[in-house]
Amino acid sequence: MARPRAMALPRAMTLPRAVDVVLSDRFVGAWRAAAAAAARGAVVEFGFGSGLNLPHYSDAVERVLAVEPDDEAWAAALASGRVGAFGRPVERAGIDAADVPLADGSADSVVATWTLCSIAHIGPALAEARRLLRSGGRLHLAEHSLAPTARVAGVQRRLQPTWGRLAGGCHLDRDIPALLSDGGFDPSGLTRRYLTRAAPLRPWTWFVAGAARPTDGSAGSDESAP
Repeated sequence: MARPRAMALPRAMTLPRAVDVVLSDRFVGAWRAAAAAAARGAVVEFGFGSGLNLPHYSDAVERVLAVEPDDEAWAAALASGRVGAFGRPVERAGIDAADVPLADGSADSVVATWTLCSIAHIGPALAEARRLLRSGGRLHLAEHSLAPTARVAGVQRRLQPTWGRLAGGCHLDRDIPALLSDGGFDPSGLTRRYLTRAAPLRPWTWFVAGAARPTDGSAGSDESAP
C-alpha cells in the first residue's frame, strides 16, 4: 500500500491555526484551565502558541515569559488581543525550550500544554525547566502520552511516522511520565486517563496532566527573574 503523502494546508489553516482549532476549549478546555490555573508567580511557558493559556491564569501569576519558536503563532497572540487583555507583562523570552536565554531560577512555574509532544530535544528541554524553576517551583502540564495498554500503544507507534510529518513533529508515542522521571521530575501525582473512550480516538487522547516537582533539588536558585 502506498504511503499517504502529507498535504499542504491552505494559508487559512496553517499549523498554528489548525492547532488552535484542535486544542480549543471546546475539546480540552478543562485540562488547559486546570494546568494554567495552578501556576503562580513568574511563569515560563513552553510552546506559548497564540496565547490560549492566558485567560486561564489566575491573579497569582505576575508575568508570563513565553518560549515560542513560531513567529506566526506569536503574531497571532498579539493580534488576538489576549496579550493586551491579560493586564500583566507578557514577553517573548525565547524560541527554543531546550535553550532558554533566562537566568537560573527565573520561574516560579513552568507551564507546558500539548507542547512536550513536539519539542525536538525533550531531554534538554526538561533540564531547562528544572534549571529555570526556583526552589519550590513546579512544572504544570497537560499532554497526550503513550497509552498504557499494548494495543493502543502499538497503534500509536505505527501511526507515528506519518503523523509526525502531518502534525508538525508531534509525537503520539512519547511516554511523558517516563520522560519526566528521567528528566528529574516526580510524575506520581499526575492524572492519567482518556479524554474520550471512543476507540478510533484513543491513540490521540490518552492524557496526563497536573504538576510535577523536581526530585533531586536541582531547581535553579532563587534569583529574581530578569
